[in-house]
Amino acid sequence: MQKKFIYLTVLSIFLSCFAIAQTDDSLTIRKISNEVLANGTAYENLRYLCKKVGARLSGSPQAQLAVEATYKMLKDAGADTVYLQPCMVPHWVRGVKEKGKIKLNDRTTYSLHLCALGNSEGTGKKGLTASVVEVKNFEELDRLGSEGVKGKIVFFNYPMNPTYVRTFMAYGESGVYRTRGPAKAAKYGAVGVMVRSLSSNLDDYPHTGTTLYNDSFPKIPAFAISTNDAEWLSLQLKNNLVSSAYLKNTSTMLADAPSFNVVGEIRGTEFIDEIITVGGHLDSWDLAEGAQDDGAGCVQSIEVLRALKAIDLKPKRTIRAVMFMNEENGGRGGAKYLEIAKTNHEKHIFALESDGGGFTPRAFDLDMNEGKRQKVISWKNLFLNYGVYDLSAVGSGSDIAPLKLIGTALAGLSPDSQRYFDLHHAVTDTFEAVSKRELHLGAVNMTALIYLVDKYGL
Repeated sequence: MQKKFIYLTVLSIFLSCFAIAQTDDSLTIRKISNEVLANGTAYENLRYLCKKVGARLSGSPQAQLAVEATYKMLKDAGADTVYLQPCMVPHWVRGVKEKGKIKLNDRTTYSLHLCALGNSEGTGKKGLTASVVEVKNFEELDRLGSEGVKGKIVFFNYPMNPTYVRTFMAYGESGVYRTRGPAKAAKYGAVGVMVRSLSSNLDDYPHTGTTLYNDSFPKIPAFAISTNDAEWLSLQLKNNLVSSAYLKNTSTMLADAPSFNVVGEIRGTEFIDEIITVGGHLDSWDLAEGAQDDGAGCVQSIEVLRALKAIDLKPKRTIRAVMFMNEENGGRGGAKYLEIAKTNHEKHIFALESDGGGFTPRAFDLDMNEGKRQKVISWKNLFLNYGVYDLSAVGSGSDIAPLKLIGTALAGLSPDSQRYFDLHHAVTDTFEAVSKRELHLGAVNMTALIYLVDKYGL
C-alpha cells in the first residue's frame, strides 16, 4: 500500500510538472503566433522574391539575384551571422519556347501544350518528327522492346492516382516516368519522349521537372505535355488516328556554374555547438515565379529567425535558416551543406524543411528514431490550435535528407496538398496563388517546433 502511495505521488508530481511545462509552452507558442500573424514579413519577402527576382533556375542570373536578396532578408530578420556557402551547380538553359504538334491521318494538326523537361537535350534546329507509341508503365515499355520502340517517340501516360488523399504519394509513384522514362526509352532506341504532366487535375498547363539521363544510352529530347493533351492523344492513338508527332526545343546543358547556399544563424546561449536547421530551396524552375515551390519555404524559414528575435527568445542551441541552392535539378546545395558539416565536425541534432508549398499547415512528417518520434508526438496538442494535427507520416525534405547520414533527426512541414499539383512546376506557380494567412500560419508552426526542439532537445 505504501509503495502504491509513493508511486501515485511521484506520478502526480510528474503530471503536474508536465502540465505546467505544457502551459508555459502554450503561452510561448501563442506569443510566437501573435507576432507572426500580426507582424510577419514572410509574405512581403515572397512578393519581392517573386516579382523583383522571378524564376530562379540554378546557374541563372536570377538565381544569383535571389542569393543577394535572401542574404539581405536574413540580415533584416536580425540573424546574428549571415554567410554564403559556395557550391557548383548545373546550368541548364531552356532556350526558345518549345513547339509540338500531332499530325493526324486526315492531315489535320493539333498543337500541343508542352515544355521541355529539366536537363533535356535539344532536338536541333529542325526539330524531331517520328511516330508515337503510348505506354502506361515500364512493364509495357519492356514488352515492346527495341522492336516496338526504335525510331519512335515514346509517350508515357501514367496519371497521378486520384485515390491518394496524400497527393505526394501519387507524385512519387508517377514521377518515375518523368525522371527515369527518357533514359529507359533511349535504351530501346526511342528518339524522343513525351510524359504526361504530374498534375492532379485536367488542365492545359505543362508541368516541367528534372529528368535523369543514363550515360550508357543516348540523351534524347524529353517533354511534358498537359494532362488534357495526354487524354486527347491517348484517345487518338487508341483509334489509330495519329500519323506522327513533331517536337522542337533548343535546350542545352552548359558547364557547371558557381552559386551559393545562403545561411543565417542565431547563436545558442548554452549548447552553441548543437545546430538546428530550418530551410527551403531557393532555386525554382523557369516557367514561373516559384512562389509555392519553394519561395514559400524560404521566406517561412527566414520568418522563424525573425519571430524568435522579435519576441526576444534566446535559444539554447544555434538556429540556422538555410536557403538551399539547386534542389530542382541536382541537389548540390544539400550535398554541399552535408559536406561542410562533416568537414567542420558539426553536431546537427535536428533539421526541418518546408518544401510543400505555402498552403494551410496540416502535419509534420518525421524521419527519426522511435524514441525521438515519441518525444515530438508528445507535443502534438500544442499544435492543434494552429492547424497541425498529424505527426504520423515518415518524411522530411530532399535538401536536409543528406544530414541523415550523420544521424540528424529530420522533419518536413506538410501543408494541405490538394491544390499543390495544380501549380507545381507550371506557369501557375505565382505569388498571386499564395495566401498570406496560410503562409504565415505555416511559419507559426515551424517556429513552434524549432522552439520546442531547442528547449527540450531530441
